[in-house]
Amino acid sequence: MELRVLKYFLMVAREENITKAARLLHITQPTLSRQLIQLEEELGVQLFHRGKYHVTLTNDGMLLKRRAQEIVALTEKTQQEFQNRDEELAGEIAIGCGETWNMTYLSKKMTEFREIHPLVQFQIYSANADDIKERMEKGLLDLGLLMEPVDIGRYEFIRMPKKEHWELLVREDSPLARLDEVTPADLKGTPLIMASRENVKNVLTNWFGDDYEEVEVAASFNLLLNAANMVKNGVGAAFCFHLDMEYDGLRFVPLAPRLETGAVLAWKKNQIFSSAATRFIETLKHSI
Repeated sequence: MELRVLKYFLMVAREENITKAARLLHITQPTLSRQLIQLEEELGVQLFHRGKYHVTLTNDGMLLKRRAQEIVALTEKTQQEFQNRDEELAGEIAIGCGETWNMTYLSKKMTEFREIHPLVQFQIYSANADDIKERMEKGLLDLGLLMEPVDIGRYEFIRMPKKEHWELLVREDSPLARLDEVTPADLKGTPLIMASRENVKNVLTNWFGDDYEEVEVAASFNLLLNAANMVKNGVGAAFCFHLDMEYDGLRFVPLAPRLETGAVLAWKKNQIFSSAATRFIETLKHSI
């Protein structure tokens, strides 16, 4: 299974049209069709449902798409790590980040680093801690900005300087918006939107205590923008971090008792990094 053929496959999967994909790849349509058939024969599966005007992925095709994207990304990342090694510091540093105030701190450090090393690029992947850890294990990410609680026994890490504060995001016309703070008892009968990570759910369950038996969970989320959209459209009130952001028609209300969460910037133990990633880690160690 050649890398070139995987790139061909990904182009067809994206365009859903072999003729258009062949034109973008600068090869003939029969050549591309032959490569795809040979790939299916090599793997022993059908990758596409072929229609008259377009193609769509089968279940096996969708699995290969995910794997091919990881393989191509890891290959390109490896190539970049070996480029310009004897010249000015360059390359790409891939960081997975959750939605957290500490991303503001990290962004400022990225700016300072690029002022000294302008050829370095940062690739930011937004996801929750579980997804970020999985991509770190696969070598697709150098670093992960992870929200606690999270198991970091296999990682080295730097504890970030600011605690994240949980608050309740509600519509301005909600009775809860008029409160200075909300308690578990205030939320009885209120549909709630909760974070999807199981470890985070446990933290919120502990905050509710005995009142959790009366909690009504309407939805879950992993990106605050989507949670805010659901709140705005009446799905419920969302438990989330207050990120110094404002949403029209919505208001953050503090929790009582106060609920805080720490954050860590982590990387795999004993991993060999590119020069750029190594230098950035050392810079952060000295600054935090």
